[in-house]
Amino acid sequence: MTAQTEQRVRHRRKVTKRRAVIAGVSALGITGAAVVTTSLLSTAGAATSWPTPNGSKPVSKTIPVSGTYDGGLAKFYGTGDLGGSGQEEGQDPIFELADGAVLKNVVIGSPAADGVHCKGSCTLQNVWWLDVGEDAATFKGKSSSAVYTVHGGGAKNADDKVLQFNGAGKLVVTKFQVENFGKLVRSCGNCSTQYKRTIIINDVDVTAPGKSIVGINSNYGDTAALRKIRIHGDSGKKIKTCTRFEGNSSGKEPKEIGTGADGTSCRFSSSDITYQ
Repeated sequence: MTAQTEQRVRHRRKVTKRRAVIAGVSALGITGAAVVTTSLLSTAGAATSWPTPNGSKPVSKTIPVSGTYDGGLAKFYGTGDLGGSGQEEGQDPIFELADGAVLKNVVIGSPAADGVHCKGSCTLQNVWWLDVGEDAATFKGKSSSAVYTVHGGGAKNADDKVLQFNGAGKLVVTKFQVENFGKLVRSCGNCSTQYKRTIIINDVDVTAPGKSIVGINSNYGDTAALRKIRIHGDSGKKIKTCTRFEGNSSGKEPKEIGTGADGTSCRFSSSDITYQ
């Protein structure tokens, strides 16, 4: 093979590999600048790459979503009645997803109001919160078969909870990144109606400061499984992994009753948590 022929072959291999990667990402429904972000997420460890928003869109009234809503990586932020960014309960969300809806390629800026609400099973794909308001996302489905999927994306600057699990069913969080937060996932500790909840957190980057990765109510049969969790900037290991509470339906502050793996409610081994 001549040097010129060999160079052409290498060029074709590179083009073919690049096309294969783009085709694979396109199959997931991720487009544009999100391709770069998703590629970095699959290869990088720490939460170092946040997307550059593709323009800004003020939102004065909650956007209802049924089917699939692709935000094109624009930054959505609250204005008017949605202009709050505090911790007050009962705020309206920027997006409200119907059962089975998909929200993807969205950046939520500040003010963020109450982020995203899912009324049933939903998928949040490549959704980013730059400054969490009350909560980033709240899951409210009432069916035990409901599945809420958070794939890719990330959140930072959350005074308290990032993902609030109020409803029934299963929440799966993968390839997510969080930094400067209170709790990444919290099973509602004092909702008037309580459920048994299943939480799976896999392949996630957690950057200090933070208080807890997940909080569950062991008295209601909640379980949380942690896999491939990378914690950054926490040499003192102050961030709690899995915290067990005694939940209630009276509205009282739930009592913390334990933390760490117990093989029943909090399911993980020491090898599932790494400090970097």
